[in-house]
Amino acid sequence: MSTRHMSERSAQPPGTAGQGETPDLHGAYPRLTDEQITTLAGCGHRRPTRRGQLLAAAGLPTDMFYVVLRGQIAVIDEEESARRIIRVHGPRRFLGELGLLEGQISFVTMEVRAPGSVLAVPVRRLREVIARDPVLGDAILRAYLIRRSLLVGQGTGFRIIGSCYSPDTRRLREFAARNRLPHRWIDPEKDPQAENLLRRFQIGPADTPIVVWRRSDVLRNPSNAELARLAGLTASPAGEAVVDLLVVGAGPAGLAATVYGASDGLDTRLLDTIAAGGQAAASSRIENYLGFPSGISGAEFAERAVIQAKKFEAPLHIPATAIGLESDGGYYRVRLSHGAPLSAKAVVIATGAHYRRLKLPRLRTFESSSVYYAATQVEALHCAGKPIAVVGGGNSAGQAALFLAEHAPEVHLLCRSPELRESMSRYLADQIEQDHRVSVRCDTEVCELVGETELEAVTVRRNDTGEQWRIPAQLLFVFIGAEPCTSWLADTVRLDERGYVVTGRDATEATTNGTLWQALDRQPLALETSRPGVFAIGDVRRGSVKRITSAVGEGAMAVRMAIEHLCRGGGMT
Repeated sequence: MSTRHMSERSAQPPGTAGQGETPDLHGAYPRLTDEQITTLAGCGHRRPTRRGQLLAAAGLPTDMFYVVLRGQIAVIDEEESARRIIRVHGPRRFLGELGLLEGQISFVTMEVRAPGSVLAVPVRRLREVIARDPVLGDAILRAYLIRRSLLVGQGTGFRIIGSCYSPDTRRLREFAARNRLPHRWIDPEKDPQAENLLRRFQIGPADTPIVVWRRSDVLRNPSNAELARLAGLTASPAGEAVVDLLVVGAGPAGLAATVYGASDGLDTRLLDTIAAGGQAAASSRIENYLGFPSGISGAEFAERAVIQAKKFEAPLHIPATAIGLESDGGYYRVRLSHGAPLSAKAVVIATGAHYRRLKLPRLRTFESSSVYYAATQVEALHCAGKPIAVVGGGNSAGQAALFLAEHAPEVHLLCRSPELRESMSRYLADQIEQDHRVSVRCDTEVCELVGETELEAVTVRRNDTGEQWRIPAQLLFVFIGAEPCTSWLADTVRLDERGYVVTGRDATEATTNGTLWQALDRQPLALETSRPGVFAIGDVRRGSVKRITSAVGEGAMAVRMAIEHLCRGGGMT
């Protein structure tokens, strides 16, 4: 069906700012000043517009930043059966969202509704403006971050159609959520729209999950790499020349190492299996990070870091899974699960840790539909009208409970410790205890999950008395610690008995690498592993402080130590 003859509907009521123009939302749609437009005009050029002209098309990349000078531009979600108008922009407002700065596709269509003119600025020139004009740059970046959150919350973008009981559906949903890609999940067993779509594409329920995009593009059970290519994320890298620094893991530590390495002039690459941000990106609000007195969400923290890395021309490859580390003629080679290996003069291990699971019968049954290990805006969409339980006593659990209380009618925080302050920051424990929406039960553990295929309740046990009772919970959020992601390292570097990477002087104890260090005439640097030129930072390192601030600091330190190692001539064998 031609888009010209499809029905249109508006997602928002018309505003009063202009004819048909919609109002601002929390800084998402600011108007630029004359001075700011003049600044941008020095990097771009003026273009006339005509009614019906497309400035961006959903599903296609764009490398142009537009400011509306005259006329109106509609932002449209290209749904399967209609064109949904999300916003209408008038003079002084700029177009686009986060994907423009990160090199992704456009998740919306931008069409001229009233002719006029726009200022067109190439993205590469826009980055230069952002770098030298912090006020203008912060206004644009903040607007783009909010717009991405709005698109995610509105279910704009591609559609994932698949059963909640399908592991592949869960995999695709998690990949999209972790990368903050605008999308909507449609469950064939609950949404009548799904059956019509499947019939239209001649796909049976057994062939799901599928990803539908732009009413005609269909991917049948795509891999994460295929979905990444669809969205314009950087897929697994091909083999290339030896780089100065290869960072494995894009959590706070890895992102910091990448930004500092690239800004110091090192040819730097960053790899991650799933998404940027690591466990920090799953946090709804980080309130004790230095320099952000009102707090910052984990998603925003990750997005800002990615933009910084791109600013210094450090590529981020997602998904790219490291499966081995080995020496290669004076360099190190990281083998990947797909694609050619990458070689580097120095390697930073920042693979972090993965969430622990509750040791309960039938956990796998409910993980596909009712159990989550993150509490972001995407997960919050499923909480409306449902009682939920949050398990854990650390900051992640506390932040999740407070955030989810804004969306769920009942939140039960279940903590194994006798009291919250044993493992949770005092400021956070105080907030929880003062919040009537969160019911706290300490010295308590979950001992049973109740329900058939979807969770209905959890049975909990009081540790000191053995008393048991049921708590209504249709969703369960689990934050009970993590285990290091070091299986890919095998015997390459020294690990302790729990699997954490050993660094510094301890790294040479009881190893066979003593001759390597004798040849270098030095001991391992503080963050260096048992292999010269291989460093470990963040949660994966033994003895690290499990805080975001500490991880970022270690990322910066590792770069300085890597430079020191490289200046000494390496010495790898």
